[in-house]
Amino acid sequence: MNQTMFALSLGLGGMIAAADVALGNTQCDARDRVVALLAERYGETRRSVGIAGENAVMELYAADETGTWTIAITLPDGQMCLMASGSGYEAVTEQLPAKGTKV
Repeated sequence: MNQTMFALSLGLGGMIAAADVALGNTQCDARDRVVALLAERYGETRRSVGIAGENAVMELYAADETGTWTIAITLPDGQMCLMASGSGYEAVTEQLPAKGTKV
């Protein structure tokens, strides 16, 4: 159940992100330029990646030294759009509960 809800929330998040990009509510540029900006200005490197919707890639960038983070969506045309950013990044690795276990 939790995995299903998580997958649904990722799919919904991808659809919202795609709608924001389509409506021009985000800052977008060529992926190589955005990645360079995140590295040079904020010291952020890619920490995770996932599929957003049906045709976009979500990437999380973060910096250990400053704790800043950025979520970006890369589209099939090579444009990368900044979706969210913040501070207080902390890498967390948690074990999934055994199947059938209530959380």
